[in-house]
Amino acid sequence: MGDHWHVRVLVVEDERLLADAIAEGLRRESLAVDIAYDGDAALERIGVNDYDVVVLDRDLPTVHGDDVCRAVVESGVTARVLMLTAASHVRDRVDGLGLGADDYLGKPFAFAELVARVRALGRRARPAAPPVLARAGVRLDPARREVQRDQRPVALSRKEFGVLEELLRADGAVVSAEHLLEKVWDENIDPFTNVVRVTMMTLRRKLGEPALIETVPGSGYRLK
Repeated sequence: MGDHWHVRVLVVEDERLLADAIAEGLRRESLAVDIAYDGDAALERIGVNDYDVVVLDRDLPTVHGDDVCRAVVESGVTARVLMLTAASHVRDRVDGLGLGADDYLGKPFAFAELVARVRALGRRARPAAPPVLARAGVRLDPARREVQRDQRPVALSRKEFGVLEELLRADGAVVSAEHLLEKVWDENIDPFTNVVRVTMMTLRRKLGEPALIETVPGSGYRLK
């Protein structure tokens, strides 16, 4: 993955087959993706989750896509909005952008273009990250997906890489299991799962001795 962080996306689309297809395709691109099939559900998820990009169909039931877009902009969250619509007129695109959408994509669209636009918006949703993260002899290069400890290459799975990246970004501060679930996985994950603990065990083993990751009881984890 070429991005410098894990991008979390909300797909808002009332055509369920299309929504599911978009979500599955984005997940194959290593993005964390949630789905809402109407405007009400979208506003509920945006209120409780930290999204980088909202892929938003304009013609939604219950709450129109325009109103969802307006609510996102007025809330002050950093999520970027990519609006989708079957309307092809320039006036429609101008109206959508005028509501505060960051980008606009007409249906039908090429999936590769959707991915490229989501990634571009994801980069804009967060401040620029350093090209390489380093602490305590660990060096993580997000662009090349490479990790070294004391100049020794360390092969990690995608989730292990994501967990280590979040710990490095915290720069010694404690990172909760809930934060890791939100950033590295998505809402489909069981909040009571032990997947973070298991991933942390394998990550510690791969990083080797002396141990770098400290468990802070009742709070989470941090890099020494």
